[in-house]
Amino acid sequence: MPKAEPRRGGEGEILPFAEREGIGVIAYSPMGSGLLSGAMTRERIASLPDDDWCKHDARFAEPALSRHLATVERLEAVAERHGTTPGAVAIAWTLHHPAVDGAIVGFRRPDQVDALVSAANLELTAEDLTEIAQAT
Repeated sequence: MPKAEPRRGGEGEILPFAEREGIGVIAYSPMGSGLLSGAMTRERIASLPDDDWCKHDARFAEPALSRHLATVERLEAVAERHGTTPGAVAIAWTLHHPAVDGAIVGFRRPDQVDALVSAANLELTAEDLTEIAQAT
């Protein structure tokens, strides 16, 4: 299995550059391909069929999986305070960066759309941002 590569590599150089130069950024997959949605559990991942790409992605295997699930726990705590989902919090956190103008967000079922769209208006508090930052 390949080594888990961070998917946030743009934060250190690209986002500060884009912000400084007034260039808008569109973030891809702020929920980490569903990993930060709150719906992925060890059991669910283990039960995926062998031909599911997640079974072969290092983010969905140890040791990265434990780190990601710990992040989800923090997202769930923030989501509970706001009456929303962990996925919506992950999206709102992504959109909070001043260089990020939008996010490409996926979903599998129509009933998931409302919570994800609500992320655009979710105002995270300083406490929320601190809690999320401690998890990432």
